[in-house]
Amino acid sequence: MQSPAVTVAITRRADPTRNAEMIAWVNAGTTLAEDFPGFLGTGWVRPDQRSHEWHMLYRFADEESLRNWEESPQRRWWLSSAEGFVEHTRTERRTGIEGWFDPPKGQEISDSAPKPPPRWKQAVTIWLGFFPVSLLAAVTLNHLLVDLNVVLRTLISTLCLTPVMTYLVLPQVTRLLQPWLRR
Repeated sequence: MQSPAVTVAITRRADPTRNAEMIAWVNAGTTLAEDFPGFLGTGWVRPDQRSHEWHMLYRFADEESLRNWEESPQRRWWLSSAEGFVEHTRTERRTGIEGWFDPPKGQEISDSAPKPPPRWKQAVTIWLGFFPVSLLAAVTLNHLLVDLNVVLRTLISTLCLTPVMTYLVLPQVTRLLQPWLRR
């Protein structure tokens, strides 16, 4: 049995006056990680523009792929390049797709840490991403799959849409809706 994909959620603290450096640093880490087998994606959000906290996620296909990245000289170099302006504050490993909204479990949460939005806001956020992606898939894929039985059609469409939602759409929608989600 294949081991499940692993998501690492990290909170880092950085001086908000150094946003350009922080964004460049995060992008450099993504570029380095993309070359590692098993890399599935990454994303980050901040509660607002003045926040010191950056909440980051990265995902690998399995524990071994993640370990290869985490123990690599590339990652050690990347982490050392941020010494002096980035402080690592919290890490959590997750093996499901949970965690887009929830703060890390089992950690002491400060008053400044973002609280998860109400479930109805989470549902609206997911729907706002899912509806256009599903509509686009219906317009582009349905005519190709029309002759297949419903189970096979659903299997193919969900295999295509799940990674798109998980790694592209949901992180973007969540980032765009942060002010509303945190209100």
